[in-house]
Amino acid sequence: MARRRGIMSSQFKEELAKDLGFYDVVQKEGWGGIRAKDAGNMVKRAVELASEQLMKNNRNS
Repeated sequence: MARRRGIMSSQFKEELAKDLGFYDVVQKEGWGGIRAKDAGNMVKRAVELASEQLMKNNRNS
């Protein structure tokens, strides 16, 4: 199965990794070195941020 092209920018993923405290692993081992739990937390946080942005945009409409 082919991998889909990433939706999140590299910069955004790096910011999330820094905020969640595992950016050092990314620097040393790359994205393949992070734990599944960390990847899940990163996706969860990205969804939270997107949801907040949508609510903010809807209030301003």
